Amino acid sequence: MHDCLIIGGGVIGLSVAWELSRHGLSCAVLDQQAFGQESSWAGAGMLPPGNPQQAETSDERLRSHSHVLWPEWSAALRDASGIDNGFRRDSALEVRFAGQPGDLDDEVRRWLSTGVACQPLAESEARELEPELGPGISAAYLLPEHGQVRNPRHLKALHTACGRARVTLLPGTPVWEIARRDGRVTHVETPAGRMTAGHYVVASGAWSERLLAPLGNPPWVRPLRGQMVLLSQFPCSLARVINLGHRYLVPRGDGRVLVGSTEEDVGFDRRNTAEGVLGLLELARQVVPALSQATLERTWAGLRPRSIDGLPYLGRLPGTDNLIVATGHHRAGLQLSPITAVLVGELIRGISPRVDLHGFRPDRVGSD
Repeated sequence: MHDCLIIGGGVIGLSVAWELSRHGLSCAVLDQQAFGQESSWAGAGMLPPGNPQQAETSDERLRSHSHVLWPEWSAALRDASGIDNGFRRDSALEVRFAGQPGDLDDEVRRWLSTGVACQPLAESEARELEPELGPGISAAYLLPEHGQVRNPRHLKALHTACGRARVTLLPGTPVWEIARRDGRVTHVETPAGRMTAGHYVVASGAWSERLLAPLGNPPWVRPLRGQMVLLSQFPCSLARVINLGHRYLVPRGDGRVLVGSTEEDVGFDRRNTAEGVLGLLELARQVVPALSQATLERTWAGLRPRSIDGLPYLGRLPGTDNLIVATGHHRAGLQLSPITAVLVGELIRGISPRVDLHGFRPDRVGSD
């Protein structure tokens, strides 16, 4: 019997397994398909900054603690796996086009009030940093501590590190049922047979609600499709991430630029659509006109697990002592994976979590 059985082999599940293995706990990770093939792989790998000493909201506290963990996690993963996940801090620009000069003032004040370096920029200053930006910049600021990671490489590093740590990895193994008796999970039923553990973690992304529903009062989790486009251009027109609210362009340093992302409530439909792809191509052309001559290399889509209020579900499922929920991260699964894994590990090891988890409890019906 393992110390912990983790249901879901995306970036959250693999991170939890690796964290527990570093503390000497035995783990098994199950997934209904190959590991890391949903939203973990599909995202752009952006890592917004944070400051734990001045973070005020639940979201800011989680993000800021993960920001601090990323350099150590990346170095430790490289040592454990031999794979460089591409982590770096190379700054990001937030820009608006054809709006009002003060459109980003509130965001700048918020970053500064929480102790995060943020530099407002005039149009000329933004163009000095990124000369290929399109016309009509109305507002901009720089986040010098913003980072990124190559998420496919990161997932490969996690998978390799878990394997070397003797984590039992079971892709293509869906969980049919979670059995509970007297307030504890007793086992799970799978095509490979019945499996037992001391603790259980549900990190199944958009599928988590379906899995937990038979236990009663499951967290509200729904899939939200995000379409992505990969362009290639040599030399690349961008040096750093460009954000426009929830949309973005991410240069990869090898001549490729990720363009994302749509947000579509279409259930479990992972198709790319002409409308979605054309919208992203138009975004790229507007932000960096030179990208209209780039090569369209690839398109894909992932299903992000959104929660009822935008915050992840993180903590013990009420009425079930040995089952922890870690899902609903929406767009921030990769970004928040280190702190999520650390907090789950602290709960399992009986240590008081370093972040107050009340705002993330699985039974909430909305934000507090």
